[in-house]
This record gives sequence, C-alpha cells and structure tokens, in this order.
Amino acid sequence: MPRGMEFPEPGELVVCTVTNVKNFGAFVWLDEYPTDPGRRKLELRAQNPDKADEVKFEDGDFREGFIHITEVAPGWIKYIRDYVREGQKAVCKVLKVDEQKGHIDLSLKSVNEHQKREKIQQYKNEQKADKLMEFVAREVGRSVDDCWDEFGYALVDKLGSMYAAFETAVVDPGKIEKIAAGAAWAPVFLKVAKENITPPYVDIDGYVEITCPRPDGAKHIRDALLKVVKDDKVAVKVQYIGAPRYRLLVRAGDYKTAEEEMQKAAQKVIKYIETHGGEGKFIRKE
Repeated sequence: MPRGMEFPEPGELVVCTVTNVKNFGAFVWLDEYPTDPGRRKLELRAQNPDKADEVKFEDGDFREGFIHITEVAPGWIKYIRDYVREGQKAVCKVLKVDEQKGHIDLSLKSVNEHQKREKIQQYKNEQKADKLMEFVAREVGRSVDDCWDEFGYALVDKLGSMYAAFETAVVDPGKIEKIAAGAAWAPVFLKVAKENITPPYVDIDGYVEITCPRPDGAKHIRDALLKVVKDDKVAVKVQYIGAPRYRLLVRAGDYKTAEEEMQKAAQKVIKYIETHGGEGKFIRKE
C-alpha cells in the first residue's frame, strides 16, 4: 500500500486479519490500511519492539473489509470455519470499494498460493522499509513524516516502493545519488541500506553437453569449463553430472540478467570446445 492511501484499489491484493466469522461470511481488518489511531499504534510498536505486545489494537484502528461466503473458497461451503477463523492472516483480492460508506468487498478464493506468498513477502519487506526509514530519520534529525515528504514519496514514485529504494541503494547507489542531487539525506540513506539490506539475487541452472575426441580432449573440456568459472563478469559455478553433461549454475540480480548470463556462459563453453575439435550443445532444463 502506498503510504498515505486511505483505501485500497479494486483488484489490489491486501493482507488481512480475520476478526469475526459469521455463517454468511467473514469480517477482516486490512493490515496495511490503519486509520489514524491504528497508524499511531503501529508506530509505537515499531519504536518499542520489546513492548510491542503491550500495544493493543481495537475495532476502528484499521479499515474493515468483508469476505462473503461465496468468495471464501470455490464450491459449496458447509462449515465456513473450515476455511477461515478469527485471528487468521489472509491475503485477499479487493473486489469493490465504497469510500463514502466505508465498505470494502474482498475475495479470498481469487488469490492463489503463489500470489499469497509474494504478497506476504512484499508486506514484510515494506514493514522492514518503514523501520529503516525510522533509522534514517533519526540520523538526519528529522521526523519520519518530514523524511517522507522530503524524499520518501519521490523515491517510491521513481523506484516503485520504499523497499525497492533501499535495495537500489545497495546494488546501484549511483541511482539514489542521482535522485538525491546532493541532498544531505543521501549518504545516510545509503549507509542504512548497506547495513541492513542483503542484495537480492536469483539462481538458475542449465546444462552443457560437451565432447572432444582428440587425445587431449579431457584437458580441453576442463579448460572450456574453467573459462566461464574464472570470468569475473559472470557468477557461474560448474557441477559434474556425468560425462558428457555438466551443470552450469548462475546467480544474478534478476531473472532476465541471469538468463542472459547463462546463455553467454554456455556459448563460451561451446565455442571454446568447438575451436579445439570438439562438440557441444546447451540444454536450459533437464
């Protein structure tokens, strides 16, 4: 949820806490949409983690949504509590919003497991980003709201989310410096990001089948594989599967880059072995 938004948008995925289950449906709190009292309590929890349990939430602290029984699960539901219960965390899709009446209709059945995992991770990331913004605000001697007004909203507008901004500060600090244009907050923001964010990465793998009939073919195969392992520009590992197949593992910041680097590594191996009298082919998946 973008900071400052009072209501979600139709089609948005939201993290909820089930508060009241009836035979006809379930009422929930929208965890990312606190009303003013709820926002203040969230801030108190973040500021005092050791006393977080002492900060109790009440009705009215969060926007309330409703999941009709027909939107709880596919098919006929005999016992709704087989699917939802009070206190349960859920990820729902927003169907309709009436801001004047304060009504928010939700669907639980429209969210698959992959979407649920991604949304929960995104929610946790943004909670962490909110905490890191408190660190930044403390070090620059400003309030969190002032920091959001000065540079937070601009970072979200350009990079998608505050957590993405902190990630960018780790993997591409120059982009943050360009946005900051010499502002005093930039060094502090970069420092906090470096101390608290692990650079994101993805791992993919593929296979090369290479042979070389020459008497010194084993040496050329070894050299071909070492050629990609020793290339600092490509994060590649090689695993022996069983001649003539070798596994290539590539780690990169995103899937697109990883796929590109995988293709480059495989072609480098194949080109080398072919220039030394051998043959090779690349297999993306076994």
